[in-house]
Amino acid sequence: MSVLELSRWQFGITTVYHFLFVPITIGLAFLVAGFETAWLRSGDERWLRLTKFYGKLFLINFAMGVVTGIVQEFQFGMNWSAYSRFVGDIFGAPLAIEALLAFFMESTFLGLWIFGWDRLSPRLHAACMWLTAVGTMLSAYFILAANSWMQHPVGYHYNPATHREELTNFVAVLTNPTQLVTFPHTIAGAFLVAGALVAAVALWHLIRRPAGEDAASQASATAFRSAAKAGAITTLVAAVATAITGDIQGKIMTKYQPMKMAAAEALWHTSKPASFSLFTIGTLNGSKQVFAIKIPGLLSFLATGSFGGKVDGIDNIQALYTQIYGPGSYTPIIPVTYWSFRLMIGVGMLAALIALVALWLLRRSRREGNLLGLNLGPRGRRVLLWSVIALPLLPLAANSFGWVFTEMGRQPWLVFGQMKTAAGVSANSAGEVLASMIILTLLYGGLAVVEVGLLLKYARAGLAQEPPPGAATDEDQPLELVY
Repeated sequence: MSVLELSRWQFGITTVYHFLFVPITIGLAFLVAGFETAWLRSGDERWLRLTKFYGKLFLINFAMGVVTGIVQEFQFGMNWSAYSRFVGDIFGAPLAIEALLAFFMESTFLGLWIFGWDRLSPRLHAACMWLTAVGTMLSAYFILAANSWMQHPVGYHYNPATHREELTNFVAVLTNPTQLVTFPHTIAGAFLVAGALVAAVALWHLIRRPAGEDAASQASATAFRSAAKAGAITTLVAAVATAITGDIQGKIMTKYQPMKMAAAEALWHTSKPASFSLFTIGTLNGSKQVFAIKIPGLLSFLATGSFGGKVDGIDNIQALYTQIYGPGSYTPIIPVTYWSFRLMIGVGMLAALIALVALWLLRRSRREGNLLGLNLGPRGRRVLLWSVIALPLLPLAANSFGWVFTEMGRQPWLVFGQMKTAAGVSANSAGEVLASMIILTLLYGGLAVVEVGLLLKYARAGLAQEPPPGAATDEDQPLELVY
């Protein structure tokens, strides 16, 4: 494999791996803050127990996200030094603000939240988690501003003397049309993941450990029932928001990156109207269709807002780009863009469906805190259990497929219309890149074992019993240990 291919593989592995933690961090921060606020407003102990329970899961994920995110900063200089020199003046600004403002904000207030139990007033303590949540969202905004600039460059000019892009309008970078639709879509996806995680853990406890006759068991089941409802509702609302923002994003993408939309459907020739295929069998390179199940006019609606709209084909856009940018291939890998686009939508919708069924079961269950009141039977119970286990994984996969589509669909551009990916790679040897990729992949594999092990350990442990008022407690210690 060439240096370019190895560098792309390494960046893809480390970036997709890191992004597994990002949506959980963003969404779960707000849900934990919401649970603590519910406790403050109601005084109901179940919300406090849920705050501490899901707070532990949040801390594990946050710590792992920080560790894996550090590598991303090094990758730009290590494998993409030509790119870093070319756009550093622009790309560095939002990343620097993200580190100096958003990350320090979330880290500072998270630290206060971790060590502030019984030291800060309840309202101030809850405010720390809300500010942490806002900090995670700000981090996402600045990072997405940098990525959106790569998709649609604005607010810059090219300096031929230095061969660099130079920033001329930072506000334009922050208000990039691509950014303004990408950010809400990403945040909706984050809540989809976090809601599914909260619901899945709670439902697992309700299925595997139904309420007994003792008061403690009944109290835990009641708390998990509330968490399951909150998580399922969050998942459903987030699914609707993701679909709406995704629809808007598709139209913006068609305007600024028409090749990506054409590649999403493997549409080789301009069509009016254009159908959307749910499933296609074709050649390996995606250039010839053998069999397909299509919905007439749907691609036209996704791209233009009209079921009769015109969608430019790959061949037509390739000819246009050849005239503008010179000879070369401007077509991404069609099977990757085609299937990542459908998997993104499909697994996300499946997660929403499972959440909807879970919410229906919760409302129909006969006994408080007991999902099995519906007499599902052994087979129904197994199906429900496996669906619950899959629930948090499906939106996580949907987010990953979305990023694969976004980045692979932009190829061969590193910065659209400005720099091709092949021009941005460092002058490393293939052996150096391969060695670093193997080391980082093995390291990330080890971290994955630690992450999954800790999450399963604390998720299975269930809710801690709150001590009576005035009793001596060391309630901070589990959180400090996790941190």
